[in-house]
Amino acid sequence: MGKIKCAVVGVGNCFAGLVQGIEYYKQHPEQQVIGVMHPVMGNYSIHDIDFVAAFDVDSKKVGTKLSDAVYAEPNKVKWVPELSTMQDVTVMQSPQLDGVGHYVEKVVMPVPQKPIEDLRKEAIRELKDKKVEILVSYLPVGSEAATKFWAQVCLDAKIGFVNCMPSFIASVPEWAKKFEESQIPIIGDDIKGQVGATIVHRTLANLCDQRGTKIEKTYQINVGGNTDFLSMKEQDRLQSKKISKTESVQSQLSQRLPDENIYVGPSDFIPFLSNTKLMFMRIEGRMWANIPYNMEVRLEVDDKANSAGIVIDAIRYCKIALDRKIGGPLIGPSAWLMKHPPKQFKDAQARQMAEDFEKGN
Repeated sequence: MGKIKCAVVGVGNCFAGLVQGIEYYKQHPEQQVIGVMHPVMGNYSIHDIDFVAAFDVDSKKVGTKLSDAVYAEPNKVKWVPELSTMQDVTVMQSPQLDGVGHYVEKVVMPVPQKPIEDLRKEAIRELKDKKVEILVSYLPVGSEAATKFWAQVCLDAKIGFVNCMPSFIASVPEWAKKFEESQIPIIGDDIKGQVGATIVHRTLANLCDQRGTKIEKTYQINVGGNTDFLSMKEQDRLQSKKISKTESVQSQLSQRLPDENIYVGPSDFIPFLSNTKLMFMRIEGRMWANIPYNMEVRLEVDDKANSAGIVIDAIRYCKIALDRKIGGPLIGPSAWLMKHPPKQFKDAQARQMAEDFEKGN
């Protein structure tokens, strides 16, 4: 079927985990590919994903080889010693806009900014010259203006968009209509981890709901030590992230919880945790004869491994849509892979819709 030519905006830890994982399996062909739901999808394997263009704002990455940039600080992912691919890809400059928060600017040093229109033209030219088919956004949380910039670039360059971050595009009717009218596929918004905090929380909340109990209160607290959590110390950048995570859990309940009885969101930055993410979850409710119950869960995961296996599928769903000339938000894949899709479904139904989409049903 050929390679899937991709670009990335945001050469951070998430992207480093994605491409270093692909390299790991390339260097160990004897190993079974685990950590991905579909080793092959639509005749595309994980090794058919080829990143041929990249964009960032950090002076330690812009102008360098992409194969080197994934190891540059403040990235913490070093699962393989070096990459055999992307050595001929140079990281291009992205507009900063609102992509660098107050706390992150202490570790990310942006290059001097060019006029936005010049950067837009350069980006479109690069995407077209490299024959890019899909752009993956790994922008930081709170990058509302930057996400809209890149969504429009995808429309102008006529390439698919995978929005991994909680800045809403696919789930906003105005943007969804633009992608549909342009016959350009988009998957979004805000990637679910493979076995992450939100997917575990919504699964257990749905279990309690389906078993007939009444959930009265629930919370989810997350801490970590990478630049994502450093950025999220800035509360003003967290609005869409909290909406995305909260609505993902609320969507699994037959009766919506009052706002004061549910808390789902990032809580603090602990530097020595690095890419380790800790989640603490509690559900309180009542069962037969109004008898109370509660459960508590502690989850510890590598935040980047948790994301990468899902993005691998998102890219291939988007490529299948391109092959079939399907545009607009991909409802089934978005509901299955994203926290804040255009429409929420129970996970079993979302998975079936995504599987049906792959099969062409």
